[in-house]
Amino acid sequence: MRRGIFRKATISAIGVGLAATLGLATPVGAGAVPESTDPIKIAINEWTGQHITAHVAGEILKRMGYNVEYVTAGYYPQMAAMEDNSVTAALEIWSSNIGEHFDKALASGNVEEIGDLGLVPVETWMYPAYVEEMCPGLPNWEALNACADIFATPETLPKGRFLDYPADWGTSNVDRIAALGLNFVSVPAGSEGALVAEVKSAVARKEPLLLMFWKPHWLHANYDLKVLALPPYAAGCYDDPSWGLNPDATYDCDWERGYIKKTAWSGMKDKWPAAYRLLRSYTLTNEDQNPMMKAIDVDGRDLEEVVSEWVDANEARWRPWVEDATN
Repeated sequence: MRRGIFRKATISAIGVGLAATLGLATPVGAGAVPESTDPIKIAINEWTGQHITAHVAGEILKRMGYNVEYVTAGYYPQMAAMEDNSVTAALEIWSSNIGEHFDKALASGNVEEIGDLGLVPVETWMYPAYVEEMCPGLPNWEALNACADIFATPETLPKGRFLDYPADWGTSNVDRIAALGLNFVSVPAGSEGALVAEVKSAVARKEPLLLMFWKPHWLHANYDLKVLALPPYAAGCYDDPSWGLNPDATYDCDWERGYIKKTAWSGMKDKWPAAYRLLRSYTLTNEDQNPMMKAIDVDGRDLEEVVSEWVDANEARWRPWVEDATN
């Protein structure tokens, strides 16, 4: 992500007609919704769940009459991009892996946190359930070194291969492997799709696989992925070498169980006050997102079609957010 560059991906039409039909373009403050026809630019990151989060919010904003633009943005660079409204909002920021980029953006005074999205996240090391038969002692992390060879590939021999997140999603597992003295090599995947493809392939062949993955994700409905029992996270693990099992290293623990934040350019509340209030109220749950992810990634359905269907079916859920935002 440090080297990522954001670019314009898709521009939606202004939904004035829809807004009028729905009766949503009501006066707000000194003027009516939309307060400005300039585009509200919503960040699009590298995974399907985030695409859903962004497009559901964007679809509701369009039905309010706003001009919405989806901007493909690197996960880390989007924080800096929000400082000047190159990106107006980023709606699925995982506290467990955004790190200093989030703190720097907030410190600028031009970016603010606008609440919890509502997803319950888990990010950690996982493996297909059958691997426990190949590596006795799992799920305990200390069992790994004794069977590192079964995870080895020609590129990692004699060490085991750990299939990691794409490099631009963060590289803390490199430190974690070193801190725990594991005889493994972090091999970054190219994308979410590459991670999913490897799970499918490994399970089909009953091959050993150890990888970094997360919940919520539709994959867990189709495959039995077990969570590796790493040393539990506690404050100090990421920044105090004296904490934990290894007195000379940080990251000798599991990933922190965090939460998922929404963020926005600070000027949004003045330029588009009703849209800002809508995004503050906006939430999605794991139960909302999982079926949509499956429809897109497994069933091959179109993202915008799936999102539009969800918005149509859940008006009772989002209509109060709109009413609160516009009154």
